[in-house]
Amino acid sequence: MSKHTGAGAGAGAEAGPSDIDSAGAVDTASSDRPRILVVQSDPDGGLGRLDPALRAFAELDVRRADDGDPLPRDLTGYDALVVLGGAMGAYDDDVAPWLPQTRRLMAAGVESGLPTLGICLGAQILAAATGGRVQLGVQGLEVGVVPVVMASPAADDELLGPVVALLGPRPQAAQFHQDGITDLPPGAVLLATGGVYPHQAFRLGDRAWGLQYHPEVTPGDFAAWLRDGHGSVQAAGLDVVQVGADYAAVEPELAAFADAHARSFVAVLTRVGRQV
Repeated sequence: MSKHTGAGAGAGAEAGPSDIDSAGAVDTASSDRPRILVVQSDPDGGLGRLDPALRAFAELDVRRADDGDPLPRDLTGYDALVVLGGAMGAYDDDVAPWLPQTRRLMAAGVESGLPTLGICLGAQILAAATGGRVQLGVQGLEVGVVPVVMASPAADDELLGPVVALLGPRPQAAQFHQDGITDLPPGAVLLATGGVYPHQAFRLGDRAWGLQYHPEVTPGDFAAWLRDGHGSVQAAGLDVVQVGADYAAVEPELAAFADAHARSFVAVLTRVGRQV
């Protein structure tokens, strides 16, 4: 989720000591299971549908940054990084003081080849952290269930290839954002596009992905987004009840869509192996 209505064009202040865990990353050398760092920026923006598959495979270190959880100084001891959505913008450091450290962690994940996944705001942070650009979209609010169009590289992509194989090149996806990635980072591969916002999915390096859409959102969380964003949805000329009904109508496909993403990400971690 990224319901932000006024993104800037450049990164803000660096994170202060209170935003970073002085103990650094957790020590996972004694565990046989992979450890995934999850950065959550909104109470209704958790792992949702992705949680069961990821939790069955790995230990999840969920940092509720919006609730004051400090982020680790680096990614030592982690096998993957997942950054979820939120109502703020990718550069709103004054509103969300954990964003500078989140950008650093995502850039470090790309540089080190650590499996990294950014969803909606997380995708925008990934782009901002690696030379891309995020702005308030002149196209307006994109909300509801819309088709995303998989680009040709998606068919062979580790994360999205299984999604294409299962659901075809135009799967339905949940959306709730107005900020958009206007310029992909240098070297990024466009994996999916859309009729309103063109940068729906991209890969950076071998193992970092940004998804503008929401494979993870549950029916309960989506209903909460509609409730909390009722005014902005109406202002965009949309019927809130109809948007909710459209979501419910494709629930089985959305569940399969999420499951395919989760299983693909687990498969990436399996192939890569432990990082410690």
